[in-house]
Amino acid sequence: MRIVVGSDHLGRGLKDAVRDHLRAEGYEVDDAGTHTDDPVDYPDIGRAVAEDIAAGRHDRGVLVCGTGIGMAMAANKVPGIRAAQISDPYGAERAAKSNDAQIVTLGALTVGAEAAKLLVDAFMRSEFAGGRSAPKVAKIDAIDADYRRRD
Repeated sequence: MRIVVGSDHLGRGLKDAVRDHLRAEGYEVDDAGTHTDDPVDYPDIGRAVAEDIAAGRHDRGVLVCGTGIGMAMAANKVPGIRAAQISDPYGAERAAKSNDAQIVTLGALTVGAEAAKLLVDAFMRSEFAGGRSAPKVAKIDAIDADYRRRD
């Protein structure tokens, strides 16, 4: 599984910790930045990571900003992307199993490094279960497609 991580300047430290953890777990991980403490706008990084996944260059992504909320909003604007902000292990698991999320987002100001590693592990270990969730995910994708046709 190919993973891409990204963050704004507020999330850089947590992103680096998650990246290093995923690599230690054996994942192939690319880092989309940021790599400095210079201010960067989270929508720029969120869009780049989401577009990368939508294009099939990576399977999953992890995005980090101050709360994780802005990154989720930005990533979800990219057609075909389902990004979920996570803050507990059950939600991290269900993001993949029930919602077929390709991206999870974390808040560097709300989640510590050790907790973030547990959350990302729960997400990475989970696969879309289909079943009763499949028609719901299909409806999400249909909403996405309806709005793309309008453009």
